[in-house]
Amino acid sequence: MSSHREAPEISKDPVADSTDVYAFISPDQPDTVTLIANYIPLQGPAGGPNFYEFGDDVLYEIHIDNDGDAKPDVTYQFRFTTRIRNQRTFLYNTGPIDSLDDADWNRRQTYSVTKLLAGQSPKVLASRLPCPPCNIGPRSTPSYLDLANMAIRTLPTGEKVFAGQRAEGFYVDLGSIFDLGALRPFQNLHLLPLPPAPGVNATAQLNVHTIALQVPITDLTKSGRRPTDPADPKATIGVYTSASRQKVLVREIDDDTGIGPFVQVSRLGNPLFNEVIVPMGRKDGWNASRPADDTNFVGFV
Repeated sequence: MSSHREAPEISKDPVADSTDVYAFISPDQPDTVTLIANYIPLQGPAGGPNFYEFGDDVLYEIHIDNDGDAKPDVTYQFRFTTRIRNQRTFLYNTGPIDSLDDADWNRRQTYSVTKLLAGQSPKVLASRLPCPPCNIGPRSTPSYLDLANMAIRTLPTGEKVFAGQRAEGFYVDLGSIFDLGALRPFQNLHLLPLPPAPGVNATAQLNVHTIALQVPITDLTKSGRRPTDPADPKATIGVYTSASRQKVLVREIDDDTGIGPFVQVSRLGNPLFNEVIVPMGRKDGWNASRPADDTNFVGFV
């Protein structure tokens, strides 16, 4: 389910822009569900010297509804912290990065995972979990796959988690579809015809930042059991992801400070709903609303 840069305001705030959300039975562990939330769209791999990263000032969340009322019953929250090892260099790394605590890696992120059950107090499941570095190149990250695998962690409560840069997995011909809705293989049939051409995967060489969570099914169902009948209503969950910022931002010379409660600025659950169906004047409002209030937008469907 994908929406990249789908609303005017969030397109100016990429670190809070949710681009994709996926939920599926884990092929490697069928007794678990894999939840994936992607952020920061259309990253160029060569985007240094300040490579892409999660926002320290953003609250990232994955929400699960297990009783069909469009309100979250289980929420996982993710907060990130960035630390600079060497304040006297402009470099992201000063040599090859061979491990997640390599002294040559100058700017690194860690994160915490908090679980929130409806009506209960939040519970911090883990903190200071490491993100891998960005995949910079063969000199800086010669064994990137190993670094990424080092960042996959199992929490004390049984969940498995990863947060870091990944290749964009959503195939879409952005250049064609937003050029007045053309599909290249059939564009000779368009009102403004052009010769037909093969489709182009506009995201083929681009990256996103992924939060991936593998959770036991029994932790997500309302009954706490694993349903055996796929047609059983208890076997269905609803999933959406969101990003929030604090209500007030105070700008200083050396730093910006957020103050007050968090306000949702981005969400994603249904494919292309806000991107294609909601009119431009209402898109920012949709990002700030909750699924339980989607009846306010049903007239556009």
